[in-house]
Amino acid sequence: MRVITLFLILKFTIGYSQSDIPTDYFINPLDIPLAVSGTYGELRSNHFHSGLDLKTEGQEGLPVYASATGTVSRIKISHFGYGKAMYISHPNGYTTVYAHLQKFSPKIEAYIKKRQYAKESYEIELFPKAGTLSVTKGDVIAYSGNTGGSGGPHLHFEIRDAKARPMNPMSFGIDVKDTKKPIINSVWLYSLDETSHINGNQEPAKLRLIPQDDGSFKASSVEAIGKIGIGVSTIDQQNLAANKNGIYKISTALNGQENFALEMKRFSFSETRYINRLIDYEYYKKNRSRITKLFIEKNNPLTIYKNPIDKGIIKIEDSLSYTAKVFVRDFKNNTTIISIPIQGKNITEITTREIIKTPYLVTPTENFTFNSGIFDLYIPKGSFYENAYLDIQANGDTIKIHQDEIPLHKNMTVVFDVSNYSEADKKKLYIGRLGYKDTHYHVKTNKKNNRFSARTRTLGSYSLFSDESKPTIVPINVSDKKWMSKADFLKIKIDDADSGVQSYRATINGKFILMEYDYKTGMLVYDFNDKIITETENKFKLIVLDKVGNNATFETTFFRKP
Repeated sequence: MRVITLFLILKFTIGYSQSDIPTDYFINPLDIPLAVSGTYGELRSNHFHSGLDLKTEGQEGLPVYASATGTVSRIKISHFGYGKAMYISHPNGYTTVYAHLQKFSPKIEAYIKKRQYAKESYEIELFPKAGTLSVTKGDVIAYSGNTGGSGGPHLHFEIRDAKARPMNPMSFGIDVKDTKKPIINSVWLYSLDETSHINGNQEPAKLRLIPQDDGSFKASSVEAIGKIGIGVSTIDQQNLAANKNGIYKISTALNGQENFALEMKRFSFSETRYINRLIDYEYYKKNRSRITKLFIEKNNPLTIYKNPIDKGIIKIEDSLSYTAKVFVRDFKNNTTIISIPIQGKNITEITTREIIKTPYLVTPTENFTFNSGIFDLYIPKGSFYENAYLDIQANGDTIKIHQDEIPLHKNMTVVFDVSNYSEADKKKLYIGRLGYKDTHYHVKTNKKNNRFSARTRTLGSYSLFSDESKPTIVPINVSDKKWMSKADFLKIKIDDADSGVQSYRATINGKFILMEYDYKTGMLVYDFNDKIITETENKFKLIVLDKVGNNATFETTFFRKP
């Protein structure tokens, strides 16, 4: 009987995975017309956007509803990233995710706070046992917010399949009004080997676009030869928001035959960093605009491509005429078309692509090491997508490792020998990445004896910095001997201008209290509804540490009726 039951379960699971996506199973998680500030698959820094960002009318506190019946399977609360996030597993194998929440429904909030107080930590990750926190479709499970890495009040909503791969929520019937065609910013042609060129030049060529009466575009005619690739910079907008959002599908055709398509329907988190292979990374870093490459280069295993011919690469022969077309579509199939006339013409004298050679050639298939003075550098194989010459210079306490115009897929390790520093000085030292002008950014520093190291995926200049300053603590609504019986919250603002805030701990009358921290504003907030206070006279104490161990303490006494 057990064998038969297992067979039926497997048969149902396999059959379901191969069936059509259910379009009437999930409901909108917000009870307002859906306005989108970020679409699924949108191009972000080092990753694809894994859900929909739903606007909340510029405010926090809107009810968030369970999109379907299920059980809360994961809760994660962090200062960064998703902030307050909830995961609900559903009987059909899918999981919905709700992120950047302000707070949870009372039952779930009580469940979480009990464990936060037991752990004495605001940041926490919980995996409730099945059935512990069951929800029904349409239940209020939380309230929208702006926690974590959110850039403004909104709800981040995802639907993931049984393999935890995020899928496009619009595929499930989550409806967003959209009658607008995608917007084209620019179109480019790329020369892809040593013998190809575009208009006699091997550098990427930006094409002039001529608007047509039907809303399409025609590019100015180009002369080319060899292997050519197309790139496009484009955005989409929906009816209820002016945000510049991502595109659902882009395809190309050569002389009427489709030869390439990418579709934002599903991807896995393990592949999302390959976005840096999809876009023109160097152009993005220099111009802050993303060009999507409509051809597949080596070391690009993305699964968003659909049946490409010759990996989307166009092969132009001498004296032949071609018409390449680009179709940019949103989920509602609003389409913008670009037509590119290409004439095959072999030009003898061409402007070649400039390659600056250095002593430091790195390849995707080999480890790379560099040693000079106080520095050791290790870059593991598989970090680069293609061969590259690096500009590496060691000078004093600073090492320049090229510049951030080539993407790294894996972490490199940069090591500093600090044996020339005193023990007291070492405690204040950390590794930082140099930014614009005189700015720098703290990089997590591993300190082991006389070797300080950092692991990072960003090329650039790194140096040693010393943080001698304590964090700052500024009380917002509490002061010595103040009565706070009418206050709902106790608020403190904290900051550290150098290495940054690492941790904090607050107590009232010696007992730990839970203070929520918003790194974007530096605000710490304690909710008096936690009912820790049992005395009228209360001694508040807050200790804040920065990332090298400098600490600051704030103490005061306030009064409140218990």
